[in-house]
Amino acid sequence: MGRIELKGVRKAFGEVEVIPPLDLAIEDGEFCVFVGPSGCGKSTLLRLIAGLEDTSGGHIEIDGLDMTDTPPARRGLAMVFQSYALYPHMSVRKNIAFPMKMAGVDAAEQARRIEAAARALNLSDYLDRRPGQLSGGQRQRVAIGRAIVREPSAFLFDEPLSNLDAALRVGMRMEIGELHEQLSTTMIYVTHDQVEAMTMADRIVVLRAGRIEQVGTPLDLYRSPRNLFVAGFIGSPRMNFVEGEEAGRHGAHTIGIRPEHVRVGEGPWRGTVGVSEHLGSDTFLHVHGTGLAETITVRAGGEVPLRGGDPVSLAPEEGKLHRFGPDGLRL
Repeated sequence: MGRIELKGVRKAFGEVEVIPPLDLAIEDGEFCVFVGPSGCGKSTLLRLIAGLEDTSGGHIEIDGLDMTDTPPARRGLAMVFQSYALYPHMSVRKNIAFPMKMAGVDAAEQARRIEAAARALNLSDYLDRRPGQLSGGQRQRVAIGRAIVREPSAFLFDEPLSNLDAALRVGMRMEIGELHEQLSTTMIYVTHDQVEAMTMADRIVVLRAGRIEQVGTPLDLYRSPRNLFVAGFIGSPRMNFVEGEEAGRHGAHTIGIRPEHVRVGEGPWRGTVGVSEHLGSDTFLHVHGTGLAETITVRAGGEVPLRGGDPVSLAPEEGKLHRFGPDGLRL
């Protein structure tokens, strides 16, 4: 079991309230991602769940039991940090075994859990090495292995991939996703990278200034963002926003259109290519001078021959416009 429910949970540091009262339920076996810009409160919220920070109000329930005042070690959770937090003088085997040793698990059971975790994480050939002899990705897998052997009801990940280069991040995203499939254990994952959130999550919780802006599946948030903040945060490159007369024609204060939903060719929006980014499978055109916005970004096919300075006509795809009112909420 691994259902976690927050009921009116809030956090203040002195007079500063960083997380106003919020409610959230994370179901057993769910992969839930907290995402938002730096300083939005996502790591603080994770630490409240872990018990590493005290709440200023509300209740935290784990599998139906009130754990608000329960010490971290008794919550049945395992946390994986950004910094790995490995002991450099210990072998991989001893690093993974450490939490079991502290919990008094017998040697035979320790060995069984270590071998199972090592197989799941492709670490079997590295158990006798020290962390300094491993790559960043391997060290992160050791940190995850140390969490697995605790057999927790839920895993808490605090930006675990931010220290890795781009290629390793992609690989580790896949490995964590496969691990979730194998274990079917609740996972809560904190990141500021919306691409990580979109590719990994069953559900995403979008946070801003400690408040929940929207909760939903990745496709829910992509297709139906409830406000301008979510619309601009989810999706890469970010959504284009147009105000003024063109938005009014579509019955909105602001209209949004994603770069992949703007067609190059005959259309009502005319401008000049400022920068053309050719990435092989895609070309991103940054178009100026349309009179609609400072820049309209277009995601076009990889073979588009347009370059900086070329004139271009653009057309939004029918049915792909997002309309927002003066309050920023979706219409």
